[in-house]
Amino acid sequence: MERLGEDLTLDGGRHEGQAARRTVRERAAKVVSEEDVLDDVELMSAEAIANAVLHGSGVTRVTVLTDGRRLRVEVRDDGPGRSDLFGRRRIDHGRGLAVIDALAAEWGLEQTPRQTHLWFEVDVEPAADPTAP
Repeated sequence: MERLGEDLTLDGGRHEGQAARRTVRERAAKVVSEEDVLDDVELMSAEAIANAVLHGSGVTRVTVLTDGRRLRVEVRDDGPGRSDLFGRRRIDHGRGLAVIDALAAEWGLEQTPRQTHLWFEVDVEPAADPTAP
């Protein structure tokens, strides 16, 4: 897959998440023409970034990729999900993963002691052929 811009890095600043989701949308708009799909990408990005900032540790990195058929957004942070008061790992504060599950064509979550990696993909509608009847 080809990167659409450099990785975004967030250190947990208050307004970084908002700026990052807008940047993801701008990059996605290079290959996604439908506004409703861009809205979905922005919403899923916001949920994934919020989870990383709220429940992860260290720097959060966001990568936007495409292969021409799909757009992929990856969000990584430096650690597993934090534990709740009962020692259980929590990766999702509210409905974030449910939103991603409902909107993404495919998604995944991998956790190790050193990293949490959440990714999702959406289908990219091929541009209409202007020479087609």
